[in-house]
Amino acid sequence: MEPSSFKMHGVEIVDPYLWLEDGESGRVRRWTEEQNAWTRAHLDALPKREEIKRRLGELLSIGNISPPVPRKGRYFYTRREGQQNQPILYVRDGLHGRDRVLIDPNGLSPDGTVALDWWYPSPDGKLLAYGLSRNGDERSTLYILDVDTGRNLTEAIPNTRAASVAWLPDSSGFFYTRFPAPGSVPKGEENYHRRVFLHKLGTDPTKDEEIYRREERPSEWPSVELSRDGRWLLISVGRGWAANDLYIRDLRREDARLIPVAEGREAIFDGAVIGDKLYIRTTEGAPHGRILVVDAANPRRDAWREVVPESAAATIESFAIIGGKIFVNRLERASSRLSVYTLDGKLEDELKLPTLGSIGGVTGEEDGTEAFFGFSSFAFPPTVYRYDLRGKRTDRWESVEAPGVDPRSVEVKQVFYPSKDGTRVSLFLVYRKDLRFDGDRPTLLYGYGGFNISLTPSFNRGLYLWLEHGGVYAVANLRGGGEYGEEWHRAGMLERKQNVFDDFIAAAEHLIRERVTNPKRLAIQGGSNGGLLVAAALTQRPDLFRAVVCQVPLTDMLRYHRFLIAKLWIPEYGSADDPQQFKYLYAYSPYHRVRKGERYPATLITTAESDTRVDPLHARKFAAALQAANASENPILLRVETKAGHGAGKPLSKQLEEATDIWSFLFWRLGLSF
Repeated sequence: MEPSSFKMHGVEIVDPYLWLEDGESGRVRRWTEEQNAWTRAHLDALPKREEIKRRLGELLSIGNISPPVPRKGRYFYTRREGQQNQPILYVRDGLHGRDRVLIDPNGLSPDGTVALDWWYPSPDGKLLAYGLSRNGDERSTLYILDVDTGRNLTEAIPNTRAASVAWLPDSSGFFYTRFPAPGSVPKGEENYHRRVFLHKLGTDPTKDEEIYRREERPSEWPSVELSRDGRWLLISVGRGWAANDLYIRDLRREDARLIPVAEGREAIFDGAVIGDKLYIRTTEGAPHGRILVVDAANPRRDAWREVVPESAAATIESFAIIGGKIFVNRLERASSRLSVYTLDGKLEDELKLPTLGSIGGVTGEEDGTEAFFGFSSFAFPPTVYRYDLRGKRTDRWESVEAPGVDPRSVEVKQVFYPSKDGTRVSLFLVYRKDLRFDGDRPTLLYGYGGFNISLTPSFNRGLYLWLEHGGVYAVANLRGGGEYGEEWHRAGMLERKQNVFDDFIAAAEHLIRERVTNPKRLAIQGGSNGGLLVAAALTQRPDLFRAVVCQVPLTDMLRYHRFLIAKLWIPEYGSADDPQQFKYLYAYSPYHRVRKGERYPATLITTAESDTRVDPLHARKFAAALQAANASENPILLRVETKAGHGAGKPLSKQLEEATDIWSFLFWRLGLSF
């Protein structure tokens, strides 16, 4: 057992719950079982719990659908319907043909905990590379499916978490990323050292040719892309969420080497090769993004030419080149816009979207005549649209039915409020149209604020339970996110992370000031980096909130980088090993800001044993510290899920159980009647 205190940079750090970091110890397991029992004693006894669960079961049965990936007349897409635990991957032969099941994860485990993590069809649509993982751990194994027969080939390549795959034009193999096998690197390093390999079908994966590695920077994140003709290999190497390196290689040359397109620069560079031209989206000199073009054979910077300029009003999130056109997905005031340009940068079309909402991916083929995109909003169920490039017409391709839900009854309003330093921050308010604000409405405030991730209007099934019974939902677009460009992101990174917490606290104060709610009727919720957010808000302003839902959080910011994949996040947060970064991390680290004798609001902290992103130790230590320090009668509850991870691939049955606990807790603490 480690001591309960230690020194960092001359500062004595009191850490009485260091022992809770060892999730494998018998003592910690017994403690966790006791915590779960204590939590169940509270949550299982809540009034109307079964009615809440029944309604949530109806709402969560509303399905989901992804935009199809077309390949030579075949359309690959996922759909989840009804009580299915996991989405099913289908293939459709022809635009309006019959769907055929390719991969149904629901039949691979009795409890639905095998998940389809990712999938890549070959250029001819005859083969499919895909990854499966178990219990939410995201440690995928790569398989190859023969689309015609529905049978797997002999390949089974482990350690392919979040794999990037680029098929060769003749479908004889692919470039891909994988992590080192356990035992091949020092213990604890298995989640780093991601490398690029070339695999030829039917060969031994352990002998695959290694294409890229950079051992001196083990936390970098390479991804691959290959031009349609197979000549140009692009490797993007992420260095956090604000910068990456981009390399290109001419595979037709025997002496080919990786040529730096952008290296060592503090900006984002996304690339795609069309013919002999390399198109690049970058934030360098353009925090809202712009798109440039250069000859792939000679991508020197002085030859870069701008084709889509930066806009002060909107941020380019992504682009795709389909049918000889550039599709540009922008965010304007935290909502999606989709524009179509020629390869020379002439604006051809602005697609009309149904309402303020979110575009979920744009798909199509380089030589195709159609593009697809997903769309949803707070009151608009997931829908896939097809855009005909020849007729410039948008039609609905497939959608999700939402029986028992009336989107017309929902009001969505966007407002702006000042943060502590005067920065204007946007906030979405979602509520029933007949509701009137009287300063006493039960309100749930949600936020994230990090990693360049944007919170845009999206369809939240369980939220309708809250809205139906008079609750208000608020989503804040905090600094640290990507809603307003790279400067907005950087304003919430590293030593500026406190801005994110200030923005969130200011959102709560705005809701109170504008007589939407009051501290006795206000709850906050966030997960992962958002779990850090609400934990920080809880410890900095416990007087503002009646209830807190803190999901899979980071809370110990002095030691976070020592566990699982957390070194990847040092570019975003910093590291306490650095004496200067230690100062600001220690200043806001929620675990270290818990104060004995403080009256904390009721708090539900959730985590999962198989989480391979954020170690459950954060939730355990934070819960223990709050329970020991709390001077109020409000309960501090810890919910530890088994056979589940950070959230990706969680089966519907486990989603329902967790949602029932969370919404029952919120109804109870905020006094919302069912």
